[in-house]
Amino acid sequence: MLLFLLLLFTSILKDGHAQRVLGQKKDDSCHCEVNSTMWSFPTLKYETVLLQVQTCEGSLKSLQEQVLQSTNSLPQIDAQVANVTARLQPFQYLHHQGLYTALSLRQLGQELSQLESDLIAIHTQLDNTQTQKLSKEVGKLREDVERMQISDTVNIKSVKENLRYLKNSVESCKTIPKDFRGQDRYCFKGLITNISEPVTTKIAPHGKNYISGSWGRQAQMDSEGEKDSYWVQPLVNGHIWGNTVRVYQTYEDFMASVQHKDYTFAPSYTHANTIEGPSGVLYGEALYYHCFRSADICRYDLKTNTVKRVTLPGTGVGFNNKFPYCYYDCRTHSDIDVEADETGLWALYATVGNHGNLVVSRLVWDSEAETLNVTQTWETRLFKKAVSNAFMSCGVMYATRYVDDYKDEVFYAFDTATGKEDNSLVLPLEKVAKGVASLSYNPINKQLYMYNDGYLLAYQVYF
Repeated sequence: MLLFLLLLFTSILKDGHAQRVLGQKKDDSCHCEVNSTMWSFPTLKYETVLLQVQTCEGSLKSLQEQVLQSTNSLPQIDAQVANVTARLQPFQYLHHQGLYTALSLRQLGQELSQLESDLIAIHTQLDNTQTQKLSKEVGKLREDVERMQISDTVNIKSVKENLRYLKNSVESCKTIPKDFRGQDRYCFKGLITNISEPVTTKIAPHGKNYISGSWGRQAQMDSEGEKDSYWVQPLVNGHIWGNTVRVYQTYEDFMASVQHKDYTFAPSYTHANTIEGPSGVLYGEALYYHCFRSADICRYDLKTNTVKRVTLPGTGVGFNNKFPYCYYDCRTHSDIDVEADETGLWALYATVGNHGNLVVSRLVWDSEAETLNVTQTWETRLFKKAVSNAFMSCGVMYATRYVDDYKDEVFYAFDTATGKEDNSLVLPLEKVAKGVASLSYNPINKQLYMYNDGYLLAYQVYF
């Protein structure tokens, strides 16, 4: 029996070789057995692959629809991102500038405890209806804080605002003299109603090149030594620092720029007693101002040439150009402002603890102990960098804002006697130049004194 190799088909299998079949020659023919199943069509595999292809086509179509939908949604998403980014920018600015701190229940509780201690001390001295009412309000606030510590932290901002209001009310109760609003009856009429056009206009005696400084009339109502004197304090080093003050004994001498005396209260522009920013006010026989790169107020005695100082209260008192007067353009290093009115001396500034808002502190000079003290402090809701300047009158803080290059306006008032705010004022202030370095009120003649980029302007105030 002969075996022949019979090539039946030449189809290529999956291993890449042709199929060989063994056969037998018989009767001039070749006989072989063939298993046809070896060449059957893989129907199951085909159907499986076909299903996979159909699934891929469906997935591809779904993916294309998603891509198309995403493409159509992109403009809307971009608009939402731009909107959120714009809304976030002010908070990012506050964060980067160190003006924003997260509200803390623990800090809130500590402030409330201090408020309770102060109120107890006042209640022992002044047991009246007002202190009893404050005690009830503080007690209710304590209950709110304890409830928040357990279940609710959303309303902490509103409780913080309530605490600020109560703190201001307690400060207003602290040993306020009967003449707190001033000895003159006009202080009881209410807020300022009008401000005149400039009644005095003069170029600063040191020249227009010194665009920053402060000036005015001596502001202590019962002063004997410097009763009618006028003074000018220019910032001669970088429009930021100064170490001299020029005093004229009369208004006539001041207008004629004659018979003046220069006082030097610091040996250099970098001394600890150097003035920083347009912050000065002559009160009696002493110049009060913001001390060099510190949170201190300095008092320079014109007679003894000595300097005393006190540190302003508050968490993160702003200085070294952290919280200057701004609005559109900032007046460099105008962080701390010293003012005078019928009730005495004041310091206006901002703190990190009050989120960059204006803080008002009352200053008192103890002539017997020869110390400068801070007796009371109020917190406002007015952001200091949204203000072009501020001054005090009859225990009320007034703030101004920029209108144009030749006009500012008084738009806000905070009454330290009541803790109430009023932001509906519209009292125009004419200028001859754009920038306002300082603005101070004088209780003797009820005039405002503005240092206006090298020009000295005075206005009459009406109640």
